Amino acid sequence: MSISTFFGSVFGSIGGTPYTKGNQLDMSKFTLVWEDNFDGTELDMDKWGYSWWITERKGGYWHEDMVSVKDGNLIISAEYKDEPMPYTYPEYDWVKPYKPGWYTGVITTRDKYLQTYGYFEVRCILPAATGLWSAFWMMNDDGVYNVDGSGRDGTEIDIFESFYYKDYAFGGDYISTGIHYDGYGEGHKGDSIGKQYIENDPYNEYNTYGVEWNEDEYIFYINGKETGRLGKGDTSQNPEYLLLSVEFAGENGVQNSDRHGTGEISKTPAENWPAEYKVDYVRCYQYNDKLPTGA
Repeated sequence: MSISTFFGSVFGSIGGTPYTKGNQLDMSKFTLVWEDNFDGTELDMDKWGYSWWITERKGGYWHEDMVSVKDGNLIISAEYKDEPMPYTYPEYDWVKPYKPGWYTGVITTRDKYLQTYGYFEVRCILPAATGLWSAFWMMNDDGVYNVDGSGRDGTEIDIFESFYYKDYAFGGDYISTGIHYDGYGEGHKGDSIGKQYIENDPYNEYNTYGVEWNEDEYIFYINGKETGRLGKGDTSQNPEYLLLSVEFAGENGVQNSDRHGTGEISKTPAENWPAEYKVDYVRCYQYNDKLPTGA
């Protein structure tokens, strides 16, 4: 399968506005309006929550105990559990039960912080493991699922997804960037700028990944350098919330090496686990000319 065919199966159409590779981000047009530096020893629940699916997610399970804050970092761990983890919210008896399997976590600003337009950035170290990927992304619940031929009412914005650790077909030090809208069924539409190479070892060194979002397009950056553009005037016009997550490839809670190109996974050697997604900070900036009056 060609790389374009592969990405077409994941994201839909391939492309993006032509851009000048390495164009430097101009921060002078932005003002910092929200951030978390993950100081202290606990997740700041005024900023984040776990309020999405609380059990099964693709080839594994999301559980809040896989999320911690230590040494100035958010850490989302990933590992195999021979025994199912306990429910945190037993009143939610409608969800699928936890089982033995691969566990990791997600945090989100859903219902706590949303923003329309601006620049959004994470500084992080990616988890060094096959069969999974970490991500920094944005969502708008209602609009993303509204099938009307447009991404203007809401778009899943994947600022990065780290599919490629030691994958033999696609290489190692890369991330993928793309967008999705009009739901996830037959009406789904999407686009991608494809694989983006990370010059600094992303599994041992901190790198920044960001997106500048305005009325006309999404402009993506790695370490402040432009990597590509998407949207072409069909960008989200509605507030979006943030997510930091790790997911295992697969379905129905059963891990497998699927179309995402994550490679095979194994519980051995034991020293590879837990894998860790380490996040130094998340920052949201707004365009200076869109700040509230008096800000």
